[in-house]
Amino acid sequence: MRLTEFWRRMRAHFGETYADSWAHDYVLAPLGGRTVVQALEQGENAKTVWRAVCQVVEVDGRLR
Repeated sequence: MRLTEFWRRMRAHFGETYADSWAHDYVLAPLGGRTVVQALEQGENAKTVWRAVCQVVEVDGRLR
């Protein structure tokens, strides 16, 4: 998954403004206690990060 697709899905689920805030602030256990932004900056694959997001929040099946 490309980063552009990852962020499109994040914004589709959380909304334009909240997606960025959530990605910076919410710590995800499936990412080893990192935020989305931290995981991506540390080289984690966008698809892996998206799967982690889907584990901790209920994401519409069309976005999975």
